Amino acid sequence: MSDFAGMEDLLQDFLQEAHDLLSDVDNKLVDLEKIPDDRGLLNDIFRGFHTVKGGAGFLNASELVTLCHLTENLFDRLRNGELQLTPELMDVIMAATKGVRDMFGELGQMVQPQPADPQVIAALQGALNDEAPAAPVAFPASPPPEPVAAAPDEPDWNVLHAAVAGETAPVATVEIITKSESTVATAPVITSAPAVPGAVAPQQAAAPSPFGRRTTDRPGGAPTSARRAEERTRENTIRVDTARLDQVLNLSGEIGLTKNRLTSLRADILAGKSDSETLHALDQAVSQLDLLVSDLQNSVMKTRMQSIGRLFQKYPRIARDLARQLGKDVELVLAGEETEVDKTMIEDLADPLIHLIRNAVDHGVEMPAERQAAGKPAKSLVRLEARQEGDHILLIIADDGKGMSAERIRAKAVEKGLLSEEEANTLDERQSLNLIFLPGFSTKTQISDVSGRGVGMDVVKTNIQKLNGSIEIRSEPGKGSVFIISLPLTLAILPVLLVLLGDQPFALPLSLVREILPIEQSKIREVGGKETLVVRGEVLPVITLARLLGWPLEKQPEYGVFMQTAERSFILGVDSFAGRDDAVIKSLEDFRPKGVAGVTTLSNGQIVLILDMKELLSDLVGHHHSEAGGGMRALDFA
Repeated sequence: MSDFAGMEDLLQDFLQEAHDLLSDVDNKLVDLEKIPDDRGLLNDIFRGFHTVKGGAGFLNASELVTLCHLTENLFDRLRNGELQLTPELMDVIMAATKGVRDMFGELGQMVQPQPADPQVIAALQGALNDEAPAAPVAFPASPPPEPVAAAPDEPDWNVLHAAVAGETAPVATVEIITKSESTVATAPVITSAPAVPGAVAPQQAAAPSPFGRRTTDRPGGAPTSARRAEERTRENTIRVDTARLDQVLNLSGEIGLTKNRLTSLRADILAGKSDSETLHALDQAVSQLDLLVSDLQNSVMKTRMQSIGRLFQKYPRIARDLARQLGKDVELVLAGEETEVDKTMIEDLADPLIHLIRNAVDHGVEMPAERQAAGKPAKSLVRLEARQEGDHILLIIADDGKGMSAERIRAKAVEKGLLSEEEANTLDERQSLNLIFLPGFSTKTQISDVSGRGVGMDVVKTNIQKLNGSIEIRSEPGKGSVFIISLPLTLAILPVLLVLLGDQPFALPLSLVREILPIEQSKIREVGGKETLVVRGEVLPVITLARLLGWPLEKQPEYGVFMQTAERSFILGVDSFAGRDDAVIKSLEDFRPKGVAGVTTLSNGQIVLILDMKELLSDLVGHHHSEAGGGMRALDFA
């Protein structure tokens, strides 16, 4: 029997509000570290804990009430000037907020929270008694993470950045993996500690907070079935501004009136009334319906849109905690938080963004002493920005750290056997930087005590591509790196190019199409056993759509679609085109042929397959890979 029988709805409302409130408190704590005497921040944080305590008391969650009460009292003394905020005291407060979030997780399983970590309670009580927080001590280590099957390796970031200062490749690197304990996010992400010759290991350079995981936590933090059910419930709900719902309701009413008008006109026409006035009224009604349906589609899409600031607000705390562990001074700057993104897309972006931010803090930026020696400010800046450009959303993660050397990346790829020296020499800077997304571009290293086991950059790229997006890298040695993620505004409607193979149409995601050009057979050249075409000085392989689909090639393609994904460019040979369309995607859940992302219906009622180019190309790569005994690399289409 649940501890909250009959109170499920009330509990879920409390958890939703409390999670948002605690995320806001986390961000204010990060700001408070920079301006510890800001009374406005101290008052806001005090009120945050007071509000959570009140809700917990209503639910009889006594252990949560106790923890919030102690923390609230601590902030009452801080705002009255009776206590001074020190880094050690901030560690105690951060440990308390983590304890509160742990208790939220237990409440989500419909059980009363267990007592908070005794050492956190003791530290809070000690601070209230004017006792200085104890120095970091060896508390029970976090339980080891549960093993995961064939986790992809992490790119060797040390090698990427070492070239900036002319360093030799480190003899060993330390892989740090984290399941972020300061956020609701549960998916693991990985990082690697910088191994600069002569530098102290990060965990020695700066002592981490003494407050670790509670001994009552489940090893590896594996969610129970109840917890997973609660997470699914949250994922399937969405907050919508009532003004947007009012707009949908109004449009629905207008469409109903237009439908009645069309029904009346239909009856008139069936009765033999076909004068010009009746036909003109019919034309007007159809045009009106077209406009209203278009407006309704846009309004419904807007109900799915959420401010990306709700996702961004998690990250200052993540960046702060990691920087403190590594002994770095890092400020995460947020911009464009008001940008709206499809709600389902926001959920799928959480893990890739956490991974990229942690890598920027951990590997992108240098230690303060190293930065000062290079003539840089000791404080590093990492920028996370969102903005809308046309029908796409851009997410930018930039740091002012070491940057990456394209030359060293190519050398490492050759060293690992991912491509030959001849292939490496044909790559430009963009293609070279994209090599870090290859699954093999990594080094298996030991696991440190900072965190667990997780995903590599190839998985980050795959997750972005699942959203019909792309990721691009720009980097300058000594100046920093920029990762640019481009995403469609919504996943529900996909702009497509309709191409023909014989009389059969297929839909290609328009985001991958650069241009359309005629194919003259006389200009096709064979290079390395593959057909190629030169487009403005760029040698591109030509792949026919028939070959990708495994259809017989009945005639040579007359047109080519210049397509570009994150790591390859090529010409797709097709017979003809049927124009551009905005496809309303319908998924094939019970039966999905390989290489098909979904289906859409054209205005004439014809059903068209939307092709998954990444899956089709991977099949082609795999086919060549077996033929060449492993010789097929990502460069075949680069």
